Amino acid sequence: MKRIVKLSLLALLITLFTLAPHQKAFAESYYKDVTTETPGVAAFKYLIDKGILIPDPDATFGIKDTATRFEAIHMLVQALELDTENITEFPAFKDVAADDPNMPIIAAAYYANIIKGNEKGELQPNAPVTRAEMAKMLVTAFELSGKSNGVFFDVNSKHWAKSYIDILVANGITTGGSDFTFLPSNNLTKSHLVTFIARSLNPDMRVSYEGLNNICAKETSKKKYRVNVSVTNLWNKYNQARPTVDGPSLTNPVNNAKWINGMSLTQKKWLVGKTDTQSFYNDEVSIMETRGSMYRVAARDQYVPYNAAGYPGWVPKSHIVSSNIDTSNCEIAIVTSKRATMFNIIDRKPYLEISYSTILPVLHKANGWLYVQAANNEVKMLKASDVKSYKSYKDIPKPTANDIISEAKRYVGLPYLWAGVSSWGYDCSGILYAVFREHGIMIPRDSFYQATKGTKVAKKNLKPGDLVFFAYNGGTGKVYHVGLYIGDGQMLHAPHYAAKVRIEKLDQGVYKKNYAGARRYL
Repeated sequence: MKRIVKLSLLALLITLFTLAPHQKAFAESYYKDVTTETPGVAAFKYLIDKGILIPDPDATFGIKDTATRFEAIHMLVQALELDTENITEFPAFKDVAADDPNMPIIAAAYYANIIKGNEKGELQPNAPVTRAEMAKMLVTAFELSGKSNGVFFDVNSKHWAKSYIDILVANGITTGGSDFTFLPSNNLTKSHLVTFIARSLNPDMRVSYEGLNNICAKETSKKKYRVNVSVTNLWNKYNQARPTVDGPSLTNPVNNAKWINGMSLTQKKWLVGKTDTQSFYNDEVSIMETRGSMYRVAARDQYVPYNAAGYPGWVPKSHIVSSNIDTSNCEIAIVTSKRATMFNIIDRKPYLEISYSTILPVLHKANGWLYVQAANNEVKMLKASDVKSYKSYKDIPKPTANDIISEAKRYVGLPYLWAGVSSWGYDCSGILYAVFREHGIMIPRDSFYQATKGTKVAKKNLKPGDLVFFAYNGGTGKVYHVGLYIGDGQMLHAPHYAAKVRIEKLDQGVYKKNYAGARRYL
């Protein structure tokens, strides 16, 4: 026979939930902080009508307070009308004595398979109950089942509570937050505890999920490797970096400003021939070799004729992360600001600053924000004002010469950085690679390869937007430098380690002497 245990008010003070000996009349105020005007008051009224809660206008319920594990257990036992008086043997929990006045309630929940102890044999009844833990309790207690395609950006397929949360969504017990999160690790509030119990008991109180379903990103068995820092240097040789000088560029996260601004001109010059290129956050790389704390990778979006996988170089292992998320069906966002900040979804705190021309998959757009798939399989947010989005990379409209020139001019005055492709510092070919990449054109990374692609252009036929090249031996040797022709005999370029991005005459000094031709990519 099912019965509801009757405990003294003193024994239940820690829960604020008491059993009603009789039904109290409807009142304007159920508790000091729960009135007929309180959002979600219907759940309180329902549980009061069921005799699970007793209203007390002179007491505070604590709707914003965290519910404890015992409070959740107690309410579930009441809701299910479990027998708490005819239990002959109590479960052994290290932190709950057999003669504890709450043990009959705990035992009833234990034998109903609603709760178990942790690996230490503890119940931790006074610890907060998390939203994920409550999901499991509800599904188990009410024997719920069902499937849902609802999306919560903070609950991936590997989360231990995903199946329970999906069942709650399928049964209309939760819809999550307006930012498409469930907050599984957050503590459950007493107000939400009341709401979840009421919806579990009363199908008429359940809600329809109106969030996201079946987003473009899908988990697969195929593993890819991506850059997990704002920008990483690809070193020519293994373990070549200077521990002190280059230290800020080797950590995760990297500190690009500290690294670049902390180097003297001599230290910057030392980089020539040591670093070959850089790779942006989320760029895909192939692992070619593993040694010590480094990978030799190939940057897939940077063409070199001698390696089909892409531009090779050594990077710290901590800069690379594996991902099994397929985003090939997602829109893309390209950072158009000089730098943009990625934010955490839950607390909206800055997560990572990324460079101009960084490309990320878009999962959703809402209220001036883009939800993007991060390299580490998490979901982050970007301000829509910092990016442009497209259906795919190939759908980026073909730029005009003015588009390219205007973008490049934004970086006039930026210090030169050998091998740089990010907005913290560019070399001569790096700035052009970044600007063209931004506009849907993946030109080769290095000047001597840029000089082999595109359409050859005679000097007399130069147009704004053409790339102009310079080579040793009066223009007949190997190409060593490139600039962007902007018209009126001028070019925009990043000259050398001691200079900044600038505009100057094409036909003067060494540039006139070593002119080697031009190529058109527009």
